[in-house]
Amino acid sequence: MQSIKQQLQAVQTLQELENLKVQMSGKKGVLTLAFAQLKNLEGEEKKQKAQELNLLKQEFESIYENKKSELQTLELAKKLEKERIDVSLFTQNKAGKTHYIHLMIEKILDYFSLLNFEVCQGSLIEEDFYNFEALNIPKFHPARDMQDTFYTRDQKVLRTHTSPVQIHTMLNKKPPLRMIAPGAVFRRDYDLTHSPMFHQVEGLMVDEKGLVSFSHLKFILEDFLKSIFGDIQVRFRSSFFPFTEPSAEVDMSCVFCQGEGCRVCSHTGWLEVLGCGMVNDNVFKAVGYENVSGYAFGLGVERFAMLYYAINDLRGFFEVDLRN
Repeated sequence: MQSIKQQLQAVQTLQELENLKVQMSGKKGVLTLAFAQLKNLEGEEKKQKAQELNLLKQEFESIYENKKSELQTLELAKKLEKERIDVSLFTQNKAGKTHYIHLMIEKILDYFSLLNFEVCQGSLIEEDFYNFEALNIPKFHPARDMQDTFYTRDQKVLRTHTSPVQIHTMLNKKPPLRMIAPGAVFRRDYDLTHSPMFHQVEGLMVDEKGLVSFSHLKFILEDFLKSIFGDIQVRFRSSFFPFTEPSAEVDMSCVFCQGEGCRVCSHTGWLEVLGCGMVNDNVFKAVGYENVSGYAFGLGVERFAMLYYAINDLRGFFEVDLRN
């Protein structure tokens, strides 16, 4: 047994340790054979010998477990050292770049932040009240046809615009306020210029009645579009949105043909880029505002990015090229 103990202390690997365990307690091991010889003894001698063997077995197992734990720790340390990564070797890797969608959002927010518009964000899943009803779009209203989209089982909706952020903000703050709401929205569209998920930026300004007018809205949107696209012409066309009255579509001269007419602008020389209007009084009633006036506007970020970066297929924003 003393020889086995010495060998246990001297082993250098887990394999050597397992070999010793087999030698000691395997089918033909020292202890196994010793226990087998007990049948040849009788009485007190058998009892005493059995006690001695059990003590030896316990002592061996204790030394074995300690040695095993020691060797496992050493082997793990060697493995970690061997697999250690020198991060300084990776200085030549290509750096990533910001997605065009996020670059465009940053450009838009930079402009409005300079005018003290607060950036506000909200949940992607909304209650029907915030997404439709508070925005003067009651159930069965025709305006829902183009926006009724993805619902959860408890009849919550994946927001179809970022306008619900405006409702939450007005319910929690008193005027005057000016805010800008960027974020992802969802509708049931999918083609060259539409996708089921896209990004919007919507703005809202509210103050005492008479202090906010359509002329303010017109000036700020013209200046905003020129800050993004440079020397362009801007026009406003009468339109309809349930949450604004009066409402307008905003067009700018085509950035590809400079208004001469091309395939991109359907040979009209104009590109529709956003919608706007004065906030409908029914929206103010839904949030408990009185004696106020305000304007709101909304734009599709992908639309702006496609024009700014000359991208001809919206779906390219969401496809992944693994080669890069």
